[in-house]
Amino acid sequence: MKRFFAFFPLLALAAVCLPAVEMQSYPPTKFPDPGGWGKNIQRTMRLLATSTAEKRNTVRILFYGQSITEQKWTAMVEEDLRRRFPHANLVIENRALGGFASQMLVKTAETDLYPFQPDLLIFHVYGAHDKYEDILRRTRERTTAEILMQKDHVTKAADFTEETDAAKLPPAGNQWDAFMNHHWLPSLARKYDAELCDQRALWKGYLKENQLEPKALLRDSVHLNAHGEWFMAECVKAYLRYDPKLGPSPAEDWVKTYQVGKDVRWADGTLRLDFAGSRVEVICKPGNAAPAAVRIDGRKPSEFAELSGFTRAVTKPEGKWLVKWPVIAPIRSEKPLLVEDWTLEARKDAANDKRFTFTLAGSKTGPDGEGRSDARFVSKSGRVVIETNDWNVTYAMSLAGIKPMPEQFTVKWKVEPRFVDEFVSLGATNATTETTVTLAQGLPNTKHTLKISGDEGTPIVAIRVHSPALRTKL
Repeated sequence: MKRFFAFFPLLALAAVCLPAVEMQSYPPTKFPDPGGWGKNIQRTMRLLATSTAEKRNTVRILFYGQSITEQKWTAMVEEDLRRRFPHANLVIENRALGGFASQMLVKTAETDLYPFQPDLLIFHVYGAHDKYEDILRRTRERTTAEILMQKDHVTKAADFTEETDAAKLPPAGNQWDAFMNHHWLPSLARKYDAELCDQRALWKGYLKENQLEPKALLRDSVHLNAHGEWFMAECVKAYLRYDPKLGPSPAEDWVKTYQVGKDVRWADGTLRLDFAGSRVEVICKPGNAAPAAVRIDGRKPSEFAELSGFTRAVTKPEGKWLVKWPVIAPIRSEKPLLVEDWTLEARKDAANDKRFTFTLAGSKTGPDGEGRSDARFVSKSGRVVIETNDWNVTYAMSLAGIKPMPEQFTVKWKVEPRFVDEFVSLGATNATTETTVTLAQGLPNTKHTLKISGDEGTPIVAIRVHSPALRTKL
């Protein structure tokens, strides 16, 4: 079952080149008492609210979804956060992909979502309900992100009279939107300790209060006009609130910070920490020292195959790089990766214009085999594996307005290291802004021992450990 609209590919193009949102006056919001709004994102909000000029906490926020999330309401939310929390060191990205429903976004999340390691994920997507859950589950397995899920906004008059009793909304029923918004999404929020922005209810209330039709906030049958962008931003902003009375969110138990000199100490030229988690980083202070060797469980981080990963696979048809919609997702491997660049040269098959052949080469591996798009491919080195259903060339190019598929094209991606074998104090320019260096990201979420060689002059203030709430089933 899914809720993926057939007109999305066309609208995805329009969402990319939206005009600037004009500053207008709209009927004000009259939201109910927020009560427990924001309860499950209080770690993020605490970090924002407690940032000062003397201690600027770093907070990473990712917007992820499809064309709705590409719209300008996300910029309004970002602007509001920067205004309300001027001392926070905010790292905010929007990696939404217009036209990609959950059954496609679950693939691109491998390069776009989990490696970003957000403190807060703001998420909305249409599509298959089980793939929606896969994204949430994997976020819980691979990151310590708090999650703000968004219900769907109102797009038609029938939404006002939809069934809201979850018990009457099975997944096999004929009320798909109602099932998703009043059964499935609330159940996922409870299951994964996520915050659920009920903008659907707020939308209904706003339209009724101001005697507006759904189309008053839309520029087509689903995308937002300037009024709708403003209102969606208002809905999301209402949940981005710090309230100590709500108590700590679950994420406070997933992230632990150990202060050097208090929780961990230098002894015999080594800073040692026994920890359980999948990601470990150090918080730096200004200063210079000799590179400090990093060892985890007695090994260099580079010796862990899990700590390298692929970036988004981008293509170069018709002389220009298409860097947005990946044409292969995901790319897998059977053997440990090298940190290198990969290039795939593809050409239409003369016998079948819906199929193409290709050659592959790595900048360190060298020529690594050839294959066809209709057959599973394993490179000679085993470092690249492409399944037949992970090719997305025609659709990705169509979203970019490239039709028909070109006779030949180039695809490039990289292997990026998510580790360092030596800590070097680069980036920390002052003591007020929290600057971190990731030592290892993607470890098995089990017990480990970290050792850093150095002394008290090594510019490390603290060690932070991230332990995702769920462990990946082996």
